[in-house]
Amino acid sequence: MAAPLSDSEKKKQISVRGIAGLGDVSEVRKSFNRHLHFTLVKDRNVSTPRDYYFALAHTVRDHLVGRWIRTQQYYYEKDPKRIYYLSLEFYMGRTLQNTMLNLGLQHACDEAIYQLGLDMEELEEIEEDAGLGNGGLGRLAACFLDSMATLGLASYGYGIRYEFGIFNQRIINGWQVEEADDWLRYGNPWEKARPEYMLPVPFYGRVEHSAEGAKWVDTQIVLAMPYDTPVPGYRNNTVNTMRLWSAKAPNEFNLKEFNVGDYIEAVLDRNLAENISRVLYPNDNFFEGKELRLKQEYFVVAATLQDIIRRFKSSKFGCRDPVRTCFETFPDKVAIQLNDTHPALAIPELMRILVDVEKLEWEKAWDVTKRTCAYTNHTVLPEALERWPVHLFEKLLPRHLEIIFAINQKHLDEIAAMYPGDMDRLRRMSVIEEGDCKRINMAHLCVIGSHAVNGVARIHSEIVKNSVFKDFYDLEPHKFQNKTNGITPRRWLMLCNPGLSDIIAEKIGEDFVTDLSQLRKLLDFVNDESFVHDVAKVKQENKLKFAAYLEQEYKVKINPSSLFDVQVKRIHEYKRQLLNCLHIITLYNRIKKDPSKVFVPRTIMIGGKAAPGYHMAKMIIKLITSVANIVNNDPVIGDRLKVIYLENYRVSLAEKVIPAADLSQQISTAGTEASGTGNMKFMLNGALTIGTMDGANVEMAEEAGEENLFIFGMRVEDVEALDKKGYNAKDYYDRIPDLRQVMDQIRDGHFSPKEPNLFKDVVNMLMNHDRFKVFADYEEYIKCQEKVDQLYMNLREWTKKVIKNIACSGKFSSDRTISEYATEIWGVEPSAVKIPPPNIPRE
Repeated sequence: MAAPLSDSEKKKQISVRGIAGLGDVSEVRKSFNRHLHFTLVKDRNVSTPRDYYFALAHTVRDHLVGRWIRTQQYYYEKDPKRIYYLSLEFYMGRTLQNTMLNLGLQHACDEAIYQLGLDMEELEEIEEDAGLGNGGLGRLAACFLDSMATLGLASYGYGIRYEFGIFNQRIINGWQVEEADDWLRYGNPWEKARPEYMLPVPFYGRVEHSAEGAKWVDTQIVLAMPYDTPVPGYRNNTVNTMRLWSAKAPNEFNLKEFNVGDYIEAVLDRNLAENISRVLYPNDNFFEGKELRLKQEYFVVAATLQDIIRRFKSSKFGCRDPVRTCFETFPDKVAIQLNDTHPALAIPELMRILVDVEKLEWEKAWDVTKRTCAYTNHTVLPEALERWPVHLFEKLLPRHLEIIFAINQKHLDEIAAMYPGDMDRLRRMSVIEEGDCKRINMAHLCVIGSHAVNGVARIHSEIVKNSVFKDFYDLEPHKFQNKTNGITPRRWLMLCNPGLSDIIAEKIGEDFVTDLSQLRKLLDFVNDESFVHDVAKVKQENKLKFAAYLEQEYKVKINPSSLFDVQVKRIHEYKRQLLNCLHIITLYNRIKKDPSKVFVPRTIMIGGKAAPGYHMAKMIIKLITSVANIVNNDPVIGDRLKVIYLENYRVSLAEKVIPAADLSQQISTAGTEASGTGNMKFMLNGALTIGTMDGANVEMAEEAGEENLFIFGMRVEDVEALDKKGYNAKDYYDRIPDLRQVMDQIRDGHFSPKEPNLFKDVVNMLMNHDRFKVFADYEEYIKCQEKVDQLYMNLREWTKKVIKNIACSGKFSSDRTISEYATEIWGVEPSAVKIPPPNIPRE
């Protein structure tokens, strides 16, 4: 098979990059050379590839800045309602390519870099991923920022500028080893420090009550220094802002020790304050009640609310004088979206500011707070829900504890009046959970303090209403909504899969980039032989390219005509990578049993990070790599089955593997995955889904037709019925010979001959306390995988299903999701207005 074309070879046949507009190539070259020689002051004559990357980044940034300033001026003049998206995670990935694409500079930059004798792909690879998130929640926030800018909404993302993002994962002897992600070590060309907007954030102290009201005194101050990153919309000259806070110690920090004479200690102690923004907690769907984490949550909320209120009060560009003093109109000008419960402290903090500082009456302040805040729930797993010990609040945030108690008391009084004598209901609905250790239920605080509560897929929102927050739904059904997640088609189609974008644009034009529902027009071409051929050809090119990447990075040779079967996501028991692993061993056993039989060759790729403290997740990685080691080195198996563990899965690796995948595994136990967004990325890029009826899979099956996905396994009601009856893993083990063989091999050390007992914990969990019922879906899953093989043998029919899936993936654009948030939660309308570019004088 021919090797894939390199980026430079493709220069001569660019077409959808033609969507990217020509721009002025010589202007880009001039700017690039200027930055190379004057911006990057060097004490050497030879430039390195990193210098070239920074020169290009600065060249592209020049095009951003004028639009960025003009956008902010425009907002101050028009004074629209502003949207504040509060998230402890923003999983942005790389910025260069996305910015070139959204500004329409890609072709000009490609051409200029080519003329300079450099390789664009090499330069793009130098950029570090901004990995300030764990998985779905943080990546969703990134997609939402892109869509808010593209839809012309006056929006701001607020979070923390972690010095160290999600750890880098190395696999050593099959075990995950974590390394610090020092992503800022070479600097970040995309951010701008804004020390003039530095703000104080108080901690600890005590509360004084007087006739004037409550006062929080004797606090320790940490400074929040903002760093701004521009977020460009697609071709509309709108550039919004993501503002991330970094913690700094004030100069007088620990001066008391200095006065005692221990000056060195006092200066070293500044680290205690600055640790707040040092590192991202690497847990996904798991609550860890550490004091530093609570500090992070309050830090981002306190700094952000001061910023929001400053902007609300002074609405003239560049002006800091308050022009608004009345808070009546605050909810008409400000919408705060809480991305999960992590920024829940925004509710008591806004109350503290309104009541203690701005002197509003409690009832008025509560009305303003509720009308301003809205809450997105991201999980129904009990271990993921934040429940903070009261004693931690008492020490760290004493005033907020009083406010939360007061909120809760009024809330319980209302319920007691509606349901007299129903003590059980009061206990269930309280923000304060009684017990050995009193705890604050942050999800309950969010529901009470918000005017809208949403889940992130239809099935998830139903579970939220009918079980997690049932009592609250009964009380205020109007609050509860669904907002099915989406992904940005700019990064997840145009940027990562230009070949596919290309052939789509040839058939239906380019409007799909900002209106993904246009993809439905592709249904007219399902039986168009040339289009079927083109789609199959693009997929094959992507597979060749990814196979070359794997050979270069992992030194493994894979068969590019094999079925690329991919499961990439965080490693978690509920996502059931173990079910995938059982299938791998079953396949292996079948090939060994009958080597002369024809098998569809498969390359199974699994990737994802395990939280460092999650023992079972780390054992799952070790099991997969151990199985891979046996399978890949068995001459009887040959290249009919290969298992690859994709090390250090991250945004930039997702952009490579997703366009190359044939099969997407979305196999969580029904009722556990809130939505998923990887499922949408694979669908858009022409992979077929094997999955359970969980999260957004349900809506994907609805859009494309269940017959065009490989759906298997229990539905939510089956899981509930099995829970009632009692799940007994041994019943399945005894009844299914294939399953029994697989489990015996794992237990007896077939995949760990040097340590026969290595996987006893995994076996014990699966046999005796598997909350996610892997065995219950095993049989149907194996049968479903046989159907996958059958269809894959007919490339034409397979590709027709692929086209149907792509054509029906339009619903899963984050543009659609954000339009719904805007009109149904935030009370604003998306705007198609194109702000004039910086080179055109304003009217």
